[in-house]
Parts: sequence; structure tokens; C-alpha cells
Amino acid sequence: MRPRVLSGMRPTGSLHLGHYHGALKNWVRLQDQYDCFFFVADWHALTTHYEERDVIEKNVYEMVIDWLAAGLDPEKSTIFIQSRLPEHAELFTLLAMGTPLGWLERVPTYKDQIDKLKDRDLATYGFLGYPLLQAADILIYKASYVPVGEDQASHVELTRECARRFNSLYGRAPDFAEQVAATLAKLSKDDQRYFEKQRKAFGETGAAEALAKGEGILKKAAAQVEGWTAHDSELLAGHLKGSGKSILVEPQALYTENARLPGLDGAKMSKSYGNAVLMRDDPDTVAKKIRGMVTDPARVRRTDPGTPEKCPVWALHKVYSDEATQEWACKGCTTAGIGCLECKQPVIDAIVKEQQPWRERAAAFTANPKQVHWIVEMGTERARTVARQTMKDVREAMGISY
Repeated sequence: MRPRVLSGMRPTGSLHLGHYHGALKNWVRLQDQYDCFFFVADWHALTTHYEERDVIEKNVYEMVIDWLAAGLDPEKSTIFIQSRLPEHAELFTLLAMGTPLGWLERVPTYKDQIDKLKDRDLATYGFLGYPLLQAADILIYKASYVPVGEDQASHVELTRECARRFNSLYGRAPDFAEQVAATLAKLSKDDQRYFEKQRKAFGETGAAEALAKGEGILKKAAAQVEGWTAHDSELLAGHLKGSGKSILVEPQALYTENARLPGLDGAKMSKSYGNAVLMRDDPDTVAKKIRGMVTDPARVRRTDPGTPEKCPVWALHKVYSDEATQEWACKGCTTAGIGCLECKQPVIDAIVKEQQPWRERAAAFTANPKQVHWIVEMGTERARTVARQTMKDVREAMGISY
């Protein structure tokens, strides 16, 4: 079986080019390499927009259509809706019982979002707890990887801590210490001392190097120690990490290259800023938006030379233009050999060309909404099978499977 990848998006309706180049483009590539689960995070949308119930359903399906138009294949990826799976809420609740409050308060995006969304009342348990809900979303599918940008790495680390704490609390048998001692006795004295040294180092510093060295001893034992079993390796792996049996899998962040597209005003592209080019904008709308895009402020007149690095349009050239076109645009800007409208035209042409297959695929789904509902329904049922098995394991571990 291929390693599992999980990711999701809040339903904001029709997506823009920043969504595609920042995430969707990568999702389409990942579905050929991994067992991919992609979900609509509609509960997450409620953590900040809990008063806007009228638009959620429309936003959900508009976004899914853009996913499908971009190239997500329901035969390769599992596409589903978070709120259709109450198992997410159950795991969130059970994790909350043992998650320290300080873990949630220190997530960098918590204070950042409070500062950015001053117009909203975010003094809610749901907003404080959304990183833990996010952790439940990941852990319930035992995902090996979560594709994120570096700014989201803290969420994956919190997920890993939650899994580690859960495994430590509930993955230990009553005679865990005796089992560990008996298994360690199978190793040579030198390997025992070395293993315990790495375990202590990892527990104190969390150093990946110490973890790798300790795991190296286990690989060596599996290959050389007579009578060594998979259970022995799992037992000492839990001991090494300070946990017990791995009931919940600690995911790894999958850092991937993604382009950050500027909006029409030079700020980050966002519909809330009113500066976005949508994935399904028609050609005339694209041309109008890009032609009105801000440029290097130094180019007041056509004859003024400019600096490409100071112009938001140049960032689009780096995504959409080939090397020859970039060279032409750079030279023309710095020498005032071309005007800003001339510089923008290749970008307009490239965006319109990129959008054409999206608009065609989206038109077919828009004309047949029942097909979109069916794709989501099938994906949700597929996800439900995995989620229910995880919750069965969790309940048994916690002693509430009666």
C-alpha cells in the first residue's frame, strides 16, 4: 500500500489562482504517488465564520468543482466532506481530554488570526481548539504525510505531539516496563547502553539524530538477533519515543514547492482582499483584472525605467512565462523599452490558456450537479470506513469500547 497523504481546505467558494499554485497543483501531482485523502473542512470554516450559515453549502460544492476542474481524480483520490463524518468530532473530543491548554495557545497562527480578524468575535472554544480538530482530521486517517508550507509546520508538530501523548497514555500495557526490560535483554550490553543513551537524548532534546540512531539499533536487531519479532521492534520503538504502542500515527510534514502569487494590488492574493483572479474567470475578466494590476511605482511615465523585482507582475512572469519571455520583460522594463501594458500581455495570454481546460471541465460538472454530489458521497463513504476503524482502535485503547 502507498503511504497516505491528507490535506483539506476551508470552503470559500470558487478558488483563485493562488489556491491552484499554492496547493491544488501539488495535490494533483501527489495523487499519482500516494493514497490521497482530500477533504472539505466545513467545520473549520465555522471556527471563524460561524454566523454565515447561508453560504456554506454553495461554497462547498463550488470549491469541489474547482478541485475536479484542476485535475483531482475521484478514482485516484478520496474526496469528502468533514462534517459528514462525526468520527472527526468524536476523536477531537477524546483528544481534548488529555491535551494541555498551553499547547493550543502557543500555536503561532492562533494569535496571528486574532490580530488579522479583529472584526470578528473569536473568543470561542471552537477557535482556540481548531488546531486540535485539525490534528483529529489527520490522525483519524493515520496519514503518513501532510503537505504544508513552512508557515503551517506548527500544526503538524502539534498533531505529532497529540499522537505521541495519546500513545503514551493509552498504548502502554500494564506490564509495559517488564516487557521493555525483557526485550532489551535480547540486545548485547553495548547495544542496550547505546539504545538507552539515544532514548534519553531524544526525550530531552527531541533531536531527530538521536531518534534515527535508536531506530538503527532496532533495525540491526531485526536482522541479527535470533528470535527477534516485529512486536519487539514496535515495543522498543514506543519506548524510544516515550510512547507506547502506536495506536495513532505521527505524521510527517511534506514540504513542497509552491508559488505564492501576488494579488492585483501586490498583496497576497485573497478574495477577501478583492484582489484575486479566479480559476474560472472568463478571458475578458482576466484581461481587465491583469491590465489594472499595480506595477513598479517608479514607472510613472512610459519612458521611466523600472525594477522588475519591485513589480507584482514580475512575480506572475516567474510562474507563467518561459525564460525567453522573462528576459524580454526584464530588459524591456529596466530600459523602458516596453510599457507596463505590453509587459502584462504575455501573462494574460498564459493565464487564459491555463484556465481553458479548467473552464471546460467545470462546465460539465456545473451542468450535472448530481455527479458532483455522487463523487463526494462515494468519497465520504470510503473515508468513513477508515475513520470507523481508527475510532474502534481508539475506544479499545481508552477502555470505552463496552
